[in-house]
Amino acid sequence: MTDCNRTETGDASAGSLHEKLSALPTAPGVYQFRNRAGKVIYVGKAKNLKNRVRSYFRDSRQLFGKTLVLVGHIADLEVIITSSEVEALILENNLIKELKPRYNVNLKDDKTYPYLVVTNEPFPRIFITRQLKRDGSTWFGPYTEAGQLRSILELAESIFPIRSCRLKLSEENIRAGKFRVCLDYHIRKCKGPCEGHQSEEEYGEMIGEIIKLLKGRTSGLIRSLTEKMHAHADALQFEAAAEIRIQLDSLKRYGERQKVVSLDGADRDVLAVASGEDDACAVVFTIREGKLLGSRRVYMNNTAGESEAALLAKAAENWYLGAMDAMPDEILLQHRLSEDEETTLKALVDEKKQKESGRKSSVRIVIPQIGEKAHLLDMCGSNARHHLEEYLIQKQKRGEAARETPGLRELMKLLHLPKLPERIECFDNSHFQGTDYVSSMVCFAQGRPKKSDYRKFRLISFEGSDDYAAMEEVITRRYSGSLAGELPMPNLIVVDGGKGQVNAAYAVLSAAGIDIPVIGLAKRLEEIFLPHTADPFNLPKTSPALRLLQQLRDEAHRFAVTYHRKLRSERTLQTELTTIPGIGPKTAMKLLERFGSVERIAAAGMDDLRAAAGSALAAKIHAFYHP
Repeated sequence: MTDCNRTETGDASAGSLHEKLSALPTAPGVYQFRNRAGKVIYVGKAKNLKNRVRSYFRDSRQLFGKTLVLVGHIADLEVIITSSEVEALILENNLIKELKPRYNVNLKDDKTYPYLVVTNEPFPRIFITRQLKRDGSTWFGPYTEAGQLRSILELAESIFPIRSCRLKLSEENIRAGKFRVCLDYHIRKCKGPCEGHQSEEEYGEMIGEIIKLLKGRTSGLIRSLTEKMHAHADALQFEAAAEIRIQLDSLKRYGERQKVVSLDGADRDVLAVASGEDDACAVVFTIREGKLLGSRRVYMNNTAGESEAALLAKAAENWYLGAMDAMPDEILLQHRLSEDEETTLKALVDEKKQKESGRKSSVRIVIPQIGEKAHLLDMCGSNARHHLEEYLIQKQKRGEAARETPGLRELMKLLHLPKLPERIECFDNSHFQGTDYVSSMVCFAQGRPKKSDYRKFRLISFEGSDDYAAMEEVITRRYSGSLAGELPMPNLIVVDGGKGQVNAAYAVLSAAGIDIPVIGLAKRLEEIFLPHTADPFNLPKTSPALRLLQQLRDEAHRFAVTYHRKLRSERTLQTELTTIPGIGPKTAMKLLERFGSVERIAAAGMDDLRAAAGSALAAKIHAFYHP
């Protein structure tokens, strides 16, 4: 950001709030509302901070729903002045993602959506990725439909001979002859720039044509390829002309498959939104040269009390902030935006268009009522309603699945828990005669495994075989170490073991002042132990609570044993195979992959060893195990 001035907050009080309201600037910027605890509860942007922020406090009778509740919680504010509305929009977007304020509309983050990238390097590569990097490459997306993106890439690869390798094709490397052509060259899917068979200039021209295709400029691309084909034919270069003719045929077939939705051949985007009680979905139609290239969508929640016009403005701003495609000349909107929202949106799109084309132009924002454009909006709105209905059905199914987990309900009743144990963590230890002692923690959320929160521990605070010390260490590291701030606290802790393990875990939690229920599940009789309780109790074998606990215990055991075996394998590999002269870690791993274990390597005959490692190493391995 540039030219941003920040007004810092002091102690929250009514007096300071009134003083700040009277001293607000008339410049564009971002405002943050805080509650009495100092937490940011709302972030907004404004073309004129003074007018926008004061509008919240003028007359409470004009406020409704969520806005009225928000104003009741405002105890302090902070403003950041920016040099333009576009800067304010970008800053607002970043702050909302960072702070996640309670009363802001939440837009589903598009960081997991795929992009198509044309890399910024000699002989650029083209591929699909979900990791957006500002490295000077040309990006297209984000795409909400991965299938649509793959079909576009397959089309480009079928028309143009793009290299698929990851070689660093610098001029020096090519001149030094470091590379050899691959199969793609021989089947004419690549022209072999790695050996200098294709110049960087010629390859760059081809990339320029691909970018035209990705931007939907098929008519201009067909004209330029036709001119090249005729030029080659006039120069009697018939083989080159035939290659271009094949490309033209593929392009024309692609153009015929595209749906023509506008006879004027314009570049425009169509945006519509559908809203529910607390969720909404916006859809964007991308139309280039009058042809519908595809549709993408943006989901929003926490939308109660927001008008569809406000949601449409929020979705449009979010879309154009992240969009990497060519900007349109015209935007069709379902609802009229406020003057500030329309000005900000136009400024954002115009700025991107200028960066893209190098010349100033102004996007047109239209709210059509009749005719072809109104029909496009109706079609876009129908798609938005369809996707919202699908989203709400899936959301309802997820909620019902969580509510219908009978094991959680029975556990809450059985253990007299204050609330449903929506998050349960289970621990298990594993070792071999006191060596390679490890512990695992698995997590179930809403009765289902949440593998992103699984953790494994290598235990180091004691020697020998001591299950109680092992349990003390892992409980301490999970709930008193760095993981205590990294992961949320569970509603229930389950340990694999009996009275001793449960009491050890309970003692650690009590010493740390942590009040979380903890129980143990012993394997032999499936008995359930509670801290400082003399006798365990059993559940019927058909009990949903018991089945859930068994699933937790078995998953923790599997995770611990897998980690323990890995450590044992690494230790065995390090202490035995790598002591053989001539065998390093890579060769040892290759042998293990071939034979499966150290024992099988030791028992292998000379012929098998020779086939896996060569004669010289085979003799050393055989001599080591058969002196």
